[in-house]
Amino acid sequence: MKLKVTTVGNSLGVVLPKDLLASLRLNKGDYLYAAEIPGGVKLTPYDDEFEAQMAVAERIMREDRDVLRKLAQ
Repeated sequence: MKLKVTTVGNSLGVVLPKDLLASLRLNKGDYLYAAEIPGGVKLTPYDDEFEAQMAVAERIMREDRDVLRKLAQ
């Protein structure tokens, strides 16, 4: 789906079509979670539980960077 970046006040934004909002089950005022993936960004409805899990994962990756690097070899 091709989306256009447009000016929203002093910022830039993207308008999501109704069909996409319906498939994501989003309404005005809801939040999206943006995750970088290889080759782009993945948008999903914001989930408090998922955010907490990602915070734990990021902490572990930061604290145990050397161990994870060895495991990857």
